Amino acid sequence: MRTTLTLDNDVADLARAIAEKTGRAFKEIINDALRRGLPDMKQPTRLPPYRTKPHRMGPPLMPLDNIQEVLSRIEGEDAR
Repeated sequence: MRTTLTLDNDVADLARAIAEKTGRAFKEIINDALRRGLPDMKQPTRLPPYRTKPHRMGPPLMPLDNIQEVLSRIEGEDAR
């Protein structure tokens, strides 16, 4: 199938360099690169689940059951 692709300069330069070095045609290099890379793009990257590590912070410095009081202590009485 014949189609037109616009390659970034760095990609085209690398493909041309590989074609020159190996003596293969530019289109062969592009087709091989796509064959190798496209299947990986089909599969989503599996990352390990994010885990947090708990740390002991000691007892709270103020009672945390009244949010208005906590905010007024942190932000000041006139912070509204």
